[in-house]
Amino acid sequence: MLEVADIFRLHGAAYRARFGDRLLPSHQRAMQDIEACRTAYFGGHLKKCDRCGHQVYTYHSCGNRHCPKCHRHQTERWLQKQRARLLPCFYFLLTFTLPSELRALARTHQKKLYGLLMRCAVAALHKLARDPRYLGARPGCLAVLHTWTRALLYHPHVHLLVTAGGLSPDRTQWIPSKNPQYLVPVEALSVIFRAKMCAALKKAKLLEQIPPQVWKKDWVVHCQPAGSGRKVLDYLGRYVFRIAITNSRLEQIDHGQVTFRYRDSRSQKPRRVTLPALEFIARFLQHVLPQGCAKVRYYGIWAGSCRKQREQARALLSAEPPTLSDPLALVAPLPESAVVPAPATCPHCRIGHLLVIEVLLPQRAPP
Repeated sequence: MLEVADIFRLHGAAYRARFGDRLLPSHQRAMQDIEACRTAYFGGHLKKCDRCGHQVYTYHSCGNRHCPKCHRHQTERWLQKQRARLLPCFYFLLTFTLPSELRALARTHQKKLYGLLMRCAVAALHKLARDPRYLGARPGCLAVLHTWTRALLYHPHVHLLVTAGGLSPDRTQWIPSKNPQYLVPVEALSVIFRAKMCAALKKAKLLEQIPPQVWKKDWVVHCQPAGSGRKVLDYLGRYVFRIAITNSRLEQIDHGQVTFRYRDSRSQKPRRVTLPALEFIARFLQHVLPQGCAKVRYYGIWAGSCRKQREQARALLSAEPPTLSDPLALVAPLPESAVVPAPATCPHCRIGHLLVIEVLLPQRAPP
């Protein structure tokens, strides 16, 4: 199967030669790690079948958070933890998108702009949620940053998984949303989000770099019911530890041209894109986050400092009879300790189990 690592190995040197003076350290590290993922560079183990004696070399993953091959177990652990945090209530999925006029600025100041995008989106939501006409409480939010379309184009936006309710100001009752299909007015939310981004960019002394007409256009904010929140978590979990392309979507690389497929979000029909290898690498790398940039953040009663409030909300909700129509809402998450990995089966005889007989030290030099 064709892999992103294969494309990097074949054309990474040419990409570095052309763009080396502009290549960010995070991009250099991502390319290096993905190229060497599951090779002797990172070390590994030599295993032997306890039945037929067949030996197998297994190499360590690179662990880079943008690698398509890594993080399967980490994703599963993250999902188990988030499912355990879910409250027995309805949820909404909100999406806030940066206008196209701000994308160039976001590319140049990624860490700052991504943080502002997430904070301003949540601040706008909390401002309306505090209004008794809509909720009169502070909901919990899980924010996950995405920067791509399915065709790997640059499209910064943030998804918020939001509780359809919140604790009352005196923390004595749970206040549910007044309508299971409606949380806050999206038009007003868009206006507040735009105003907060304008104020934040002015404070950061970046406002003069933005064309004035962006403050007169409508900003895209979308809200939809999310049931128990579990399906949204599964969707977000797929991209928490990697970029939005899997190796299975790569079809071929021929004469320096890479072809991959995706599903069109409007028609739901499969599409194919063929790009020069260097352009494919550029599209991939524009979604590599700078070091220290948090892709997932928690707000409201989902914040780490609000554990007592979250448990208080859980107690209040558990005292009420369940009314959720989503059948997954009442399924208790499997505790992490109960997840036992299946033993590795010998690929040769398919009967015996592989046992470690030697540790292979990494070949890379120490930092």
